[in-house]
Amino acid sequence: MRKAFICPTKYVQGENEILNLGYFVKTFGKKALLIGHKDDVERVRNKLNATAEKFDIEFVEGGFSGQCSRTEVARLQKLAVETKCDCTVGLGGGKALDTSKCVAEGDSLIIVPTIAATDAPTSHSAVLYEENGNFDDYAYFKQSPSVILIDTTVIAAAPTRFLVSGMGDALATYFETRATRRAFANVNAGLPCGAREGCCEKAKGTNASFILAKLCYEMLLEDGLKAKAACDKNVVTPALENIIETNILLSGLGFESGGLAAAHAIYDGFTILDGTHKYFHGEQVAFGTLCQLVLENAPKEEMEEVLEFCYKLGLPMCFRDIGVEDYTYADMMKVAEKACIPEESIHSMPFPITVENVASAMMTADLIGKEYKAKKQV
Repeated sequence: MRKAFICPTKYVQGENEILNLGYFVKTFGKKALLIGHKDDVERVRNKLNATAEKFDIEFVEGGFSGQCSRTEVARLQKLAVETKCDCTVGLGGGKALDTSKCVAEGDSLIIVPTIAATDAPTSHSAVLYEENGNFDDYAYFKQSPSVILIDTTVIAAAPTRFLVSGMGDALATYFETRATRRAFANVNAGLPCGAREGCCEKAKGTNASFILAKLCYEMLLEDGLKAKAACDKNVVTPALENIIETNILLSGLGFESGGLAAAHAIYDGFTILDGTHKYFHGEQVAFGTLCQLVLENAPKEEMEEVLEFCYKLGLPMCFRDIGVEDYTYADMMKVAEKACIPEESIHSMPFPITVENVASAMMTADLIGKEYKAKKQV
């Protein structure tokens, strides 16, 4: 059996860690292309100036249009060549980081997230969009980023909703990895890397990725609520440090080397409904996890444990919580059809999938979530 595991070369997190960014830039050379939205760059401007002076390096600010598009990637790649940059630094949220991955194409890349809203920073993949924001394509590179650098003081200062969304994304990791493992399905770590055609087309998950995914879930249950409280106060505590690592590293390695299944596919399905667009990826994935648990008829105790976690953290538990106010069975069938297209991860579930079963699971999860919330609010 062919297995694969992929991960960044180095992961570092700590308070004021951006002050050490220049050290990592200097391992590649003296000049780095900095890709980030102007607001994110300004949030850490003093730290960027301090690290550049301390380590005698230079940041070439490329800016960021806000869209990870082919046009933006081409512009920044041209700038990197013209200014003779030695490496690429992606700073900010998901789309800025994905743009930096596309610009670097797997070489000499430092990722500096300013929020912990998803598990994407560690991955060797990116999502491309058209200029109008419509989905374009997925991109995969020969390796994960060279360095992931997390400044926990910056994460703590960001709105708490981002951290909670990251926990929603991380919540799915164990359950999707478990399903993929049971199904002997393929994982993202084995996707084509471009080094040699056909060199890594298919691979199963490793024992290591499953253990990391399990730890991811355990850390959420242990420290999730405490980390939310710390972020509400914009302070760094051991619990917040644990959840930042959980959201970004444990979940990132878990999903990419352990597998995705129904939760993320159902999220993809809900994107066809306009009402969901104002909700974050991780928020919707949390509800997708509830749907997956219904779909696989998970034990009652496990379902209630996840419901309680979502309730305490304020994560979505029903359709209304992700902007779906009025719906028909036909609407849910359309969502389910999108979730069940041939290339979707839902087919990594360890049993046959039908559109009807997925629609039924979503509607049942909606009712279970509403009833649980009503019971808790009495």
